[in-house]
Order: sequence, then C-alpha cells, then structure tokens
Amino acid sequence: MPLPPRPNRKPRRPFFSSGPTAKPPGWSTAWLDGAFIGRSHRAPEGRVRLEAVIDETAELLELPRDYRLAIVPGSDTGAFEMALWNLLGPRGVDVLAWEVFGKTWVRDVVEELKPGDVRVRDAPFGHLPDLSETDPARDIVLTANGTTSGVRIPGYDWIAADRDGLTIVDATSAIFAHRVDWPKVDALTFSWQKALGGEAAHGMLVLSPRAVERAETARHKWPMPKLFRMVSDGGLDETLFRGVTINTPSMLAVEDWARCLAWARSVGGPAGLRARAEANAGLVYRWADASRWATPMAADPTTRSLTSICLSLDDARTRVLDATAQWGIVAEICHLLEREHVAFDIAAHRHAPPGLRIWTGPTVEIGDIEALLPWLDWAFASVSSSI
Repeated sequence: MPLPPRPNRKPRRPFFSSGPTAKPPGWSTAWLDGAFIGRSHRAPEGRVRLEAVIDETAELLELPRDYRLAIVPGSDTGAFEMALWNLLGPRGVDVLAWEVFGKTWVRDVVEELKPGDVRVRDAPFGHLPDLSETDPARDIVLTANGTTSGVRIPGYDWIAADRDGLTIVDATSAIFAHRVDWPKVDALTFSWQKALGGEAAHGMLVLSPRAVERAETARHKWPMPKLFRMVSDGGLDETLFRGVTINTPSMLAVEDWARCLAWARSVGGPAGLRARAEANAGLVYRWADASRWATPMAADPTTRSLTSICLSLDDARTRVLDATAQWGIVAEICHLLEREHVAFDIAAHRHAPPGLRIWTGPTVEIGDIEALLPWLDWAFASVSSSI
C-alpha cells in the first residue's frame, strides 16, 4: 500500500498531552507579571488573591452557594486523598474503577484506609461497570472521566437524589468540559494543570453541606496527616475555604490560575469551555470512526471522553501483534510526530493498553486538531509499512 503524502500543514501548538495540558491560547510568561512573590501568602494582599481565585473558580464551576471550595496541596491526588481520608468510614462504600487512576483509589481504600465494608465495582479498559449496582445507602467513589481509558460516566442520573451515602468524585480530567450535576455530588476534586492548562501541584476540593457534616462528625480509626486536616476542634476549618492554605502555595501558580480563569471567561465561560471540548472531541471521533487503523477505546459512544481520547491500534496487521510489539509501533509513531514537532506526549498511559491518547480539552484549538489528524495517518502508515 503506498504511503499517504507527507502533510504540509502542522499544528501551531503541538501540545496534546493529557497532563499537564496545553496552556490557554495566547499564554506567555507576561501572564505572571504582577504575581505576589517575595511576600508571605498570609499577608493581607496574599489572602485577598487566594480568596479571589477561590471565588472566581466557584463562579466558573457554577457552584451552589452552600458548597465550599478550597485550594489544597498535592494536585488532584492530594485533594482526592483528602476527601477519602476525611469522609470515608461511617458507611459502606462502593468504589468504581475502570482505568488506572480509579484502580489507584481502589488500592488506597481497600489496602490503606480499610474502612471495613467495601465493594469494588470494576470493568476492563473501554467499559464502565454497571452503575445500577451502586447502593444509595452507601458512599460511592468514582472518577468522572477515565483519563487513561477515554471512558466517562454519561451523566449523573444514576445517582439517587435522596441518597444517604456521599458521592465522592475525582473530576480532574472532566471538569470544565463535562457538565456536573451538583445536587448529585458531595465531594469533587480537580487540579489546575488539567482542563484550563494551569500549573501543577495545586488541587481544589469541593464539599457539599452533606460532606461538611460528615467531615465534622466522622470518627476515624486512622490518624489524620497534617496535609489532610480540614476539621479543627470538631468543626470545619472555615479559613481553609477562604484562602488560608494548609501549606505554602506558589503565588506564581496562583497568578497563572487567575489568568486561566480570565481566559475561560473570555471564551464564554462554562458553556463556551464545554463547546470547545465537544467540538475538538467530535472532530477526532469522526476521524477515528472512518479510520482503517485507529478506534476509540470507549466501547459505548455515549461514554466517550470529551478530553482524553484514547485510541487503540485496530489495523489488520497490528491486531494480531502482542502488546509489546504494539507498544513498539506506538513508540515509533510518537517519535516521528515529536521529531516533526507535530504532537508531543500522546502515547497511551504506561499502565493502559497500547495506543495513543490525545487531549481535546478546551485549551486546545480546533485548527490544531485539524492539522494533527493527517499526520496521524502519515505516521501510522510510515511505521506499519514494514510490518
């Protein structure tokens, strides 16, 4: 089979990594001018800036007024661990897992916290577990979007409005791209370095009134590390949710996040962000549906991610190869694309099945997606011609 012609047009911004993700269009180091640096973040001016980005983030999230939002250490991982350590224990818990990070939360709950009554609901890559098997009397732990499988929950209708348990959601690769049904969510976490292209190391924790009540009344059998403490003298530490962070934040990262929020407002806020992600993802999925060699890992189109699109090699020649050989093809494709400055960091997660992973979140420009797709065909044809 003859090779397709080498494309002429390249993406202006070849950044399709699933984390850290592409900075917002137009970003430059000038965005950091005026950062509150060389001063204590606990000085009045520092407190004002931290509280401002909390308020602005809550507005962009369309957060209910009685929900709380805090900046916490350790990116999304730290935020989600904080939720697990503070909220689990009083009830049985159903942990849902269908990709790498969900399985990490299974390990942490089952092997580290060991709350006692735990049921694991898992599924292989490309599929969701049966969501109807969850029990509204129990807590539910889940990832809203499987970053390493390209599979997301199709919505929140399956969660009972009158539930007794809490819904605890890792939403780091879903937030600002997938709609959140806040009445169905009690704790939600994400990081700055995902959907809006902020800098790493900072996480955000959302708590509903029901989650606050649980945090204040739960009695845990495990010790609480300082980095996870949100309760003081039997009540919620309200200062944490007004910008008094547990540890020292990077005020450069805070300034960057403030500018990311301003960019998000400039493209239409929540609706504009979701529309950008939907357009980007739709373009890739239409290409993949017509492709002779790439197929979305998500088996059900209604569960396809709008941000982390995972593609399996599905050519007649590659389908019969073992995983090691397929990873070799993936590595060669990525090497070609990086050498051409067309796409960086698009190999699948190392613990996922072999394939490609393309970030299509709102900071990615659709013109760059359009330019990328012919290069994917060219790179695969170039590598597979020798099979």
